[in-house]
Amino acid sequence: MTRLIYNGLLYLLLPLALLRLYWRGRHDPGHRQRWRERLGWVPPFPPGSLWIHAVSVGEVRAALPLIRALLERYPERWLLVTTTTLTGSRQVQEALGARVQHVYAPYDLPGVVRRFLRRTRPQIAIIMETELWPNLLRQCATAGIPVLIANARLSERSARGYARMPRLTASMLRDITLIAAQGESDARRFRALGGSRVEVTGNLKYDLKLPDDLLEHGRRLRREQFGEQRPVWIAASTHDGEDKQILQAFARIRSSWPDLLLVLTPRHPERFDRVAELCREQGFNFVRRSEQRPCTLDTAVFLGDSMGELLLFYAAADLAFVGGSLVPTGGHNVLEPALLGLPVLFGPHMFNFTEASERLREAKAAWQITDAGELAVTIDWLLADLQQSRDAGQRGRQVVERHRGALAALLAHIGAMVDQRQRKPG
Repeated sequence: MTRLIYNGLLYLLLPLALLRLYWRGRHDPGHRQRWRERLGWVPPFPPGSLWIHAVSVGEVRAALPLIRALLERYPERWLLVTTTTLTGSRQVQEALGARVQHVYAPYDLPGVVRRFLRRTRPQIAIIMETELWPNLLRQCATAGIPVLIANARLSERSARGYARMPRLTASMLRDITLIAAQGESDARRFRALGGSRVEVTGNLKYDLKLPDDLLEHGRRLRREQFGEQRPVWIAASTHDGEDKQILQAFARIRSSWPDLLLVLTPRHPERFDRVAELCREQGFNFVRRSEQRPCTLDTAVFLGDSMGELLLFYAAADLAFVGGSLVPTGGHNVLEPALLGLPVLFGPHMFNFTEASERLREAKAAWQITDAGELAVTIDWLLADLQQSRDAGQRGRQVVERHRGALAALLAHIGAMVDQRQRKPG
């Protein structure tokens, strides 16, 4: 009965979902393109492809080490990568190009998912983090397609939500071949909801490999656009409600550090213009990345209005605040700036990255702040004590290096699934 209600609601919401794509296409036509893929009308694939689903930018970036390893290990196979968002699609295209096939993930309707699976014919499905869709999982189980939830995480908040639908949740979890959890707390929550095949493999985000020339490009960006002698603070992946607080903190800091440059990078491209207007309202001179011109001594803010360059901006900075954490979004990846040797700051809402943020805090490589005032005080302190900042960055890098290994564990599980499927007839 629960599944019938769920499906009925999705059918009712389908016209609204399509209308939303059309509406968002007013600002970016990409939202209106390839909409048929979301209904399962994708190009036909040869049988035996490996399918990885990563909902948006963060999940795509987390999946990149795994995708690249699979390309090396299975060069003869098609690798299908699906995303839900347009920004995720663009991240796939930018990072991987023609090496993989990309289509949008199907809406979670029984007929739509069946059509998608008939046309893509994957040998296994690898779903990143916490994308649990009842019909997708059921149709994979019916078709005999093993499902691995890779880098699986489940916050207390999300677990409470799933617990409100116990029968549907337990049914979903029974359809999953293996849940490869990031940490023991994630595994415990999955088991409490009815997951029986759960194993802790670690966080794939620790296995991030930086491009060999990233630091060189970061130094060049700093020299040619930021100003080599200026201290640089990056506020990364910010959400609505955070930018104003960050600019308030920045105004306080500039009384002590008048040459400080703030690199402000909103998470979503549809907010670029609004954040630019906010900088203007607050009286800050700013340069947009899209303008491709250098900052002057009068430039206070560099607005990162581009996609796919966050690692480059981190490589050109001295310390980092990671957004999605001053508002209850759950935070974003704190391991990327840590691996680049930056002291890391974040707000009180880090429930999507609890384990990683706690490890960095325990190592005194990161600081959790509560509001704009505390953010200003902490940044002022780090700028004043350069040795403390360098030591914190080194400790953060060591934390990341020490906890690598999830990639090897996931590849072992995927290899076993592929071998098992090859032994089965048909």
